[in-house]
Amino acid sequence: MTERVGIALRTLGCKVNQAESDAFAAVLVRSGCRVVPEDACAVVVINTCTVTGEADHKARKAIRRALALPGAPTVVVTGCLATIDPAGVASLGERVVVEPDKSRIPEVAAALAGSAGHAPGGVGAPTVVCDVDAPPRARAATPRRTRSRVQVKVQDGCDTRCRYCIVPDARGIPRSVPSDDVVSAVARLAAEGVAEVVLTGINIGRYRDGDVRLPGLVARVAATGVPRLRISSVEPGDVTSELLEVMASTPSVCGHLHVPLQSGCDRTLAAMGRPYDSAAFAAMLASARAALPGVVLSTDVIVGFPGETDADHEASLAFISAAGFARLHVFRYSARAGTPAAGMAGQVPMPVRSKRAAAMREAGEAGALRFSGSLVGRDVELLVERVDAAREGRPPLAEGVTREYVRMRVEAPAAVPGALLAVCVTGVAPDGTVTGTVA
Repeated sequence: MTERVGIALRTLGCKVNQAESDAFAAVLVRSGCRVVPEDACAVVVINTCTVTGEADHKARKAIRRALALPGAPTVVVTGCLATIDPAGVASLGERVVVEPDKSRIPEVAAALAGSAGHAPGGVGAPTVVCDVDAPPRARAATPRRTRSRVQVKVQDGCDTRCRYCIVPDARGIPRSVPSDDVVSAVARLAAEGVAEVVLTGINIGRYRDGDVRLPGLVARVAATGVPRLRISSVEPGDVTSELLEVMASTPSVCGHLHVPLQSGCDRTLAAMGRPYDSAAFAAMLASARAALPGVVLSTDVIVGFPGETDADHEASLAFISAAGFARLHVFRYSARAGTPAAGMAGQVPMPVRSKRAAAMREAGEAGALRFSGSLVGRDVELLVERVDAAREGRPPLAEGVTREYVRMRVEAPAAVPGALLAVCVTGVAPDGTVTGTVA
């Protein structure tokens, strides 16, 4: 039997988790460890999510699947579920190692991979240190991913206390990466040829480093010369005139905002503990569109929250249909133990939640197709993430995302991952992906 060496990484949940896993990978590789696929590993690191009951189920399923891999790897579990329920995670198997402290993950994984003859990269088990609140130097270490677009974590924690959310307990109070560290990291990535950086955090609008707030951070990062800069999810109250002004005046910043709505019904928003109503959200959308003509807006919505009636659902659906979102992420409410919402009266039956989710997704898909169709005939900038060269008698097919955060496929003979291509949009596939011709 071939000896299994190296460390596999599996990430569940949000973009912040992905950024943290990228940091693990970068530190491990710089320390001489091998980051490998799960079918060839001695250790699996699982970075978990616990935002809902369904997320907990997925995390436990991933842990059990890892335990069943050939070669009986050790499974190191970190992330939000490991923080909230370490004993429950540990009970899943004798080969489960729970490590809530993410800063220790590379050290723990390297030591485990170096035991029992599994020397990582042939150099033994080094002592490594990982600051997961600092952006990684490189993303190339992460298996099966390209370096075309990199998530850079700039903030962690939240104290908003929405009634459905456990994240404040799992992540703690808001805290930010020093802006000098963020700028240095992005400058290195830009020098290495990374085409797009995504600034991400649990509640990125709460970014604070002395006098530097999110708009100032965006301006400083853009000055590094990175070709494209994208801002991840921003809460409605943090879409300020200062942020919109920086976005409008900075060419490298993509004109795309993801702003979580969660419901278009005022009664449901109040029950959720969200600090705005539908009128305030609509005013924010209008301000964004006025400051950034052509801005692309996407959102999240939860259906089936406790107490949501058919009329509430219809009100939410009507608001969202009229808002003109280009992309809609729909979530069925899933009770998370330890949150106020889990104990609320009026829990909506799962079949009703599923029916409402289907209706909301249908509205979202219609909106996405309308938006993609509006791009036909326009020139866009495609960031190539993958190239399929195995096409008999046909040019390679490049796939990636536009500045508008729309997926695109285009025949491009000379394309390579990380390239930025000028493309004229010529059509829209049924799934909303756009096609075009290279200029």
